[in-house]
Amino acid sequence: MSSYIHFTDEQKEQARQTDLADLLRRQGETLKRSGSEWEWRDGSQKVTVRGNLWFHQYEQKGGDAIAFVRRFMGKTYTQAMEYLIGGCEGTLAVSSPIVKERKPFVLPNRNDTMRRVYAYLVNHRGIDRDVLYAFVQKGLIYESAQYHNAVFIGKDQAGVPRHAHLRGTGQTSTFKGNTDSCDPMYSFHWRGASDKLYLFEAPIDMLSFISMHLKDWQKHSYAACCGVSDYVLWQMIKDNPRIDTVYLCLDNDEAGCKANKRISDALYKKGIKHEILIPNRKDWNEDLLYLAEEQKVEEPCQALQL
Repeated sequence: MSSYIHFTDEQKEQARQTDLADLLRRQGETLKRSGSEWEWRDGSQKVTVRGNLWFHQYEQKGGDAIAFVRRFMGKTYTQAMEYLIGGCEGTLAVSSPIVKERKPFVLPNRNDTMRRVYAYLVNHRGIDRDVLYAFVQKGLIYESAQYHNAVFIGKDQAGVPRHAHLRGTGQTSTFKGNTDSCDPMYSFHWRGASDKLYLFEAPIDMLSFISMHLKDWQKHSYAACCGVSDYVLWQMIKDNPRIDTVYLCLDNDEAGCKANKRISDALYKKGIKHEILIPNRKDWNEDLLYLAEEQKVEEPCQALQL
């Protein structure tokens, strides 16, 4: 039976504020400079580090130094605190490396209805109802039973689900993330027959862009990275050799601009035609909602003129 250990507020703050780049270097880890941040690899996945904060680019999760030690070193809260306030000395050296058990990919159970997902995406996010219905009919979007999250499915060419991105449907909810053991090469996407592919960060941005460009939208291909990786882009091009033009539609912020540049350079080296499309605001959903507000203002004015 483990004994309770009391940590003072000062000790908690000291542990939380541990510089992660320094911690990793002392353990012999390699880091790569990226602007004001450092990049560290969790296996094949990239983790960005800045001061005492970290963010896992694929899992779209992050936290402070305490959460880092718990997540990547397999320690309990008490062990992590002792490790950090003890100067990170000695306790990481173990006779054998910690092996993280890979959980199987499992889709969340479906709810009997999609009432909350439709209300959230159509009423709160402004997604075109017919566009949403098209994705639902193909089994690419549904509502989870336990938490009523919107579940965005990515399937391989055989129609087998390989990826699931979750988004909270409460109006004030900020929850989002991927289920365990997703394959990033098959994140949320739509396969069209044309030669055009549009790449986005998030499923809602992808649906928002389509809602603003409805003409013949089903003919084209669209994909959401569910982050800023480019795995799904190359898989889509591999699966559909007709694609010869790529439109990079990532967010209008620092991370999105960096990813646009990185992916653009890779496409250029491969001789693939491409163009960067930048939303006027932070992302395509903000643009969609702004247009909807503008239309509300114009309609009463037109009615008064009549």
